[in-house]
Amino acid sequence: MKIESEPHKLCIEAAKKVQQYILEHPEIRADADKGKMFGVLVVEGGDFLAAYSGLLAGRNDWEWFVPPVFDAQQPEGHFKRTEKAISSVNDKIKELEESLEQETQGKKEKEREIEEYRRKMQAAKILRDTKRLHHNLSPEEEAQLIRESQFMKAELHRMKKRLAEATPISDELEDLRRKRREMSEDLQRWLFSQYKLLNYKGEEKTVLEIFYPQLPPAATGDCCAPKLLQYAYAHGMKPLHMAEFWWGESPKQEIRHHLHFYSPCKGRCIPLLRWMINPTPTPLPSSPGGEEITGILFEDSQLAVIVKPAGMLSVPGKTGEVSVYDIMRQRYPNTDSPLIVHRLDQATSGIMVIAKTIYAYHNLQKQFSEHTIEKRYVAVLEKQRTPTQPPRGEETILQREEETVLQRGEETVLQRGEISLPLRPDLNDRPRQVVDYEHGKPAITKYEVVNSEFPTVYLYPQTGRTHQLRVHCAHKDGLNNPIFGDTLYGSKKAERLYLHADKITFTHPTTGERVTFSSHVPF
Repeated sequence: MKIESEPHKLCIEAAKKVQQYILEHPEIRADADKGKMFGVLVVEGGDFLAAYSGLLAGRNDWEWFVPPVFDAQQPEGHFKRTEKAISSVNDKIKELEESLEQETQGKKEKEREIEEYRRKMQAAKILRDTKRLHHNLSPEEEAQLIRESQFMKAELHRMKKRLAEATPISDELEDLRRKRREMSEDLQRWLFSQYKLLNYKGEEKTVLEIFYPQLPPAATGDCCAPKLLQYAYAHGMKPLHMAEFWWGESPKQEIRHHLHFYSPCKGRCIPLLRWMINPTPTPLPSSPGGEEITGILFEDSQLAVIVKPAGMLSVPGKTGEVSVYDIMRQRYPNTDSPLIVHRLDQATSGIMVIAKTIYAYHNLQKQFSEHTIEKRYVAVLEKQRTPTQPPRGEETILQREEETVLQRGEETVLQRGEISLPLRPDLNDRPRQVVDYEHGKPAITKYEVVNSEFPTVYLYPQTGRTHQLRVHCAHKDGLNNPIFGDTLYGSKKAERLYLHADKITFTHPTTGERVTFSSHVPF
């Protein structure tokens, strides 16, 4: 058995039976509808096994599905007991955090009181000085003023002392946070040492051993694929074909489509599957060679404007495939320039600017960093109609496809707006990107929906994040309409990704002229 890029027809039939089972069991469907990955494994003899990732409706022991590799849900087991202890520490941390917040607020209030008292002392001093200047004070009156000054100074000292005596709890809080972190890490290591996986030879390794020297990502071993293979090997079955599909709503961060098949995640599952299915590393493919870039739109002593074909890397990768850089370095062997000023995703075709001199490279880099270079992409989307809800942050947007926002020559713009969804890499499934409002980097795309035979949009990236346009089109808070042929974020397959960088405008490094180049859209 090997990891297959496309689900086998037997897996598709098995998946349909699992989907029917979910429909017929409301006790699990309610949770599955919120979003859950399911998997099937066809074994020799025509039977198949089914699994779900993690827990389903809070349980890992549903009938008809294979059990977990290791059951960490036993109420009196080590995992649950330690988890309870960590929760107790966490509760104490929350209490101290609330106390620290109250202490901080109390300290600020005391500081305000001290500052207010200082102003009061200053006003009283001015009044005393005025009395001394304009009045002949008796010894008793002078003594009274001195006592007032001494009292106020003593009171200020007492206020400062009360502020300094506030009980510090930050050290205790830091100690508890350190204790929680150490307990969690120890529990994770213990848990991973309990996940013992068989491979096709009958050999056994723990998840901890498979990932050594790194610590595995959280939840490693609880996905469908390792659960299915472990059960098959443990019961003497021979695996033939395996596939995983998504059921229900898409997560808030990721992009998943109901009933769409997905490959195992690279961070958690692939290292396990390499051990379970084939422990011998697969050699990297050599560069196929012979690739050429025939689309050169412009060339002078400073730069070249080329058209990258879909499927070609912009810079060298780990697979040994030929890249734009390789071809340009061969074409311009004597330049000291890094050549590649900006990149396009491997699946995206379109215009790239190549810097032939180091001066042009730095000049164009500066233009990109200052956002003075204008780029336009053309994309064909999966769904025919335009979105009926505005993307997050968009205040006004036309709701009906037939209304006209702008007439530009023979072209009609039906809808326009801006998408702002911060992005970061999915650390467990690179190169996939996820939307993360807390830790993601800002990513902004302006767009126009145009009147066309196909659902077509013009995309104007204001930032340059990885997969930015693909995620902004597919995500439910974006256009909610994936680009046609997007195998990562879409649901409809095609011979290529229907995304093309068709126009770029920049200032020529030496002439200072504002220049625009356009490329024919190949789809």
